[in-house]
Amino acid sequence: MSAFEAAAAEEEARRKKRAPWGVIALVLLTGLALIRNGSGEFDVGPPQPASAAAADTRAPVTDGAQPLPYALPDRVRIPAIQVDAPVMPVGLDAEGWVDAPPAEDPNLAGWFTGAVTPGEKGTSVVVGHVDNQQGPAVFYGLGAMKKGNRVEITRKDGRTAVFEVYGIEVFSKHDFPGDRVYASKGAAELRVITCGGGFSQQDGYDGNVVAFARLAEVR
Repeated sequence: MSAFEAAAAEEEARRKKRAPWGVIALVLLTGLALIRNGSGEFDVGPPQPASAAAADTRAPVTDGAQPLPYALPDRVRIPAIQVDAPVMPVGLDAEGWVDAPPAEDPNLAGWFTGAVTPGEKGTSVVVGHVDNQQGPAVFYGLGAMKKGNRVEITRKDGRTAVFEVYGIEVFSKHDFPGDRVYASKGAAELRVITCGGGFSQQDGYDGNVVAFARLAEVR
């Protein structure tokens, strides 16, 4: 087997390990809580998206950078909300939920291994806590983002995939529009997700804040 054939076989095996799209949708539609232990104990809760920031997911993709090959993410930077955090891989936990990074480290994000890596063609997924028992966490400010803000993902191949936000919304965990959020748009896209919406001591946060972004530049 040639080196090219070996690389192609490895890529195919890697893709087969990804969770099928239907599985990702099912997990979300059954009430995914990324941060089930979000404290909600602060006088002022996390910012919530403005209605004007809703994503138009029906708009055709007319521009943007060319997708990149597979490479693991290393860090996520969002200058608009002062995020600069390492990224670790996360999968599904024993209950079938998308796992979250350890809550003890507030400045840590997770890349969901069941989706493409940031910069590849398709929809990649980065998650993080909104808060923990000590205070705000990595994506506390996610709901304050605006269209046009940038999300920078430094990859282990030395490249930086720069995504431009085109929507920011909050969705109920019990009526999560998985297809709208995750379906491939034919380009390299990114979803950054944390908890949001209302909070109760019994159930935690009742929604997920989702930032929709599309690959705009590669550095």
